[in-house]
Amino acid sequence: MWLGKRFFDVFFSLLGLIVLSPVFLVISIWIKLDSEGPVFFRQRRVGRNQKNFFIHKFRTMYVDAEKRGLKITVGRDTRITKCGHVLRKFKLDEFPQLIDVLIGEMSIVGPRPEVPQYVAKYPEEKRNKLFLMKPGITDWASVMFKNENELLEKSQDPEKTYISEILPIKISYYEKYQDQASLFTDVRIILLTLKEIFIK
Repeated sequence: MWLGKRFFDVFFSLLGLIVLSPVFLVISIWIKLDSEGPVFFRQRRVGRNQKNFFIHKFRTMYVDAEKRGLKITVGRDTRITKCGHVLRKFKLDEFPQLIDVLIGEMSIVGPRPEVPQYVAKYPEEKRNKLFLMKPGITDWASVMFKNENELLEKSQDPEKTYISEILPIKISYYEKYQDQASLFTDVRIILLTLKEIFIK
């Protein structure tokens, strides 16, 4: 981990929460008007040192959606709400993770946190290394797999495809970030993420 990363995370997560607070309010109202249920979606993820935590996201699916399908979403998943499709398209559902960064569970940039079900599929010999750093809101894998849902939609068995084909590639990107972590790398990933979201 590069020197000053925690300061970087605290400063920009706090700044982001303050600046984006009006956006948070509008999105919260939209979610409540669009469907019944809470504004935030909380899900167990695996963080640094394989410690579980509950991630914050804006809710983009109907209540109890996880009980009616896979942990992953595929294409135009019918469990996704109307406003959820827009929030996911522009990654607005990820904004509340700034809360997780501020309280120290996550970083702005770092390997994406997975659910325990898929972490169990990580190669045993790589597992310790993969959890030396805090997970992040964005990383190389987030940039490279921006259209993951569309890719899975083409598969006859999306979960099998995710575990056997996509997850190994993501793990290689997680390792790449850990080997190259620096202020320059973090800024580059952030800029690439913004480019992929807003420049189609």
